[in-house]
Order: sequence, then structure tokens, then C-alpha cells
Amino acid sequence: MTPTCVPSKRVALVTGASSGIGTAIAEQLVDSGYRVVCTARRMDKLELLCDKLGQSAMALELDVTQTKSVDTLVERLPPGWTDIDVLVNNAGHDIGGRRLFHEGSADQWASIIETNVTGVIRVTRAIIPAMLDRDRGHIVNIGSVAGLYPYATGTIYSGSKFAVHGFSESLRRDYRTTAIRVTEILPGMVRTGFAEARLNDSEKAKAFYDDFGQCLDPQDIARTVLFAIQQPPNVVIAQLVVLPQIQG
Repeated sequence: MTPTCVPSKRVALVTGASSGIGTAIAEQLVDSGYRVVCTARRMDKLELLCDKLGQSAMALELDVTQTKSVDTLVERLPPGWTDIDVLVNNAGHDIGGRRLFHEGSADQWASIIETNVTGVIRVTRAIIPAMLDRDRGHIVNIGSVAGLYPYATGTIYSGSKFAVHGFSESLRRDYRTTAIRVTEILPGMVRTGFAEARLNDSEKAKAFYDDFGQCLDPQDIARTVLFAIQQPPNVVIAQLVVLPQIQG
């Protein structure tokens, strides 16, 4: 069913909205009065989310690694949903990560780059022309502290987030004379399904987070995104590094 259009509400688009941080961001934005286009590859999970969120959310299948999927993104949106005010580039993965570089295949490493870096580029390129036409918009890229502080066994994931960091910084400078704002959110450890997807083992994933200690929740990152986009038009939150409080 096509969602009812409510013109007074601004539209946000969230990639990777089917789980974890993406789901929390979509929920937070709807609660704050946005209409949200929830995108991901897993339509079953998106539809469950949008059923929960009601008429202020719609599900749209999107594979950020596929040119056709991204290039047809805007044309597949229903009337009243095409003017994206806020783009949240959240989709990402580290499948096959947390091991030494030579222990993974080139195809595994390339898959991380294709989603975490090229996917951000593709979606941003698809959305930004209309933002330029309206001279209005906010692009929020979900990076990671791994993009500031590399670590062993994170060679490609960390490299991908360094790329997101550089892209965000340069993009902001590209459009500094416009009303388009660019924000990068750099979370520390967040307890989500991310580790299970990486390790393909729920018990190992739980142990990974438990061994780490204090972790952030997806809602912590969602509130951070909301803080950045709710600032007055003359204020640009360039970066927000979000870390769990050390306990003990």
C-alpha cells in the first residue's frame, strides 16, 4: 500500500534500515515528525518495520552495491516522497572481518569496500542533484571511530571508514557555499547484529560484545543523528564522535 502523503512533514531516507542502527534512526526520525523512506535489501524486515511505524514510513528495496537499484531510487518513490530533505548513509558491513589481511580473500575485502564506500558514493550522487536544485538538504554519513583509529584485524573495514571520513570532509567543502549540510557520525562499539553478520555465529558475536564491556545502543546513535539535523540552518555539525562511557 502506498503511504499517505503528509506534505507538512519533511522526508528522510535511511539506507540499511532493516536492522540495528538503521532501524533505530528510522524510528527516531518518525517519532520526531519526519516521513522516512526505509531502504535495504531485506524487504520482509523493512515491511515489518514500516507496519510498526505507520503511514509516516515506507519500505523501498535498495541494494547500494547495484547501479540500477540506486539509479532508479528516486523514480521508484511515490509522489510526495521524492524531495529528500535528509539522507542518512548507514548501510555497511564487515562480513569476513576481524582477521588478518591475508586470511581473507580479495573478493571478501572488495565486498566491504563496495558497500561501505562505493554504496555511500552511489546513493549520495543519486540524491544530491535535487538538494542542489532546492538549495536545501542534509547528508549524514555513518562512519566509525575505526576511520580515525585503525586496528589490527580491521584492515579493510578501517580502510573503508577512513574513506567515508575523507569523503565526508571533502563533500562538505564542495558545497560550503550552499545550504546543503554534511555531517559524519563516528560511533564507537555499538551492540547490534553487526558482529553476528561478520562472524556468522551468534554465540561468538555475544562473546565479542561481552568481552568488549560497555557498548553503545543503536538508539544512542539515532539520538546523535537527530541532534545534528535539528540544529539551526547556520550551524553545521561536521563530526560527532560517540563513545561508550568507560565503566569500572
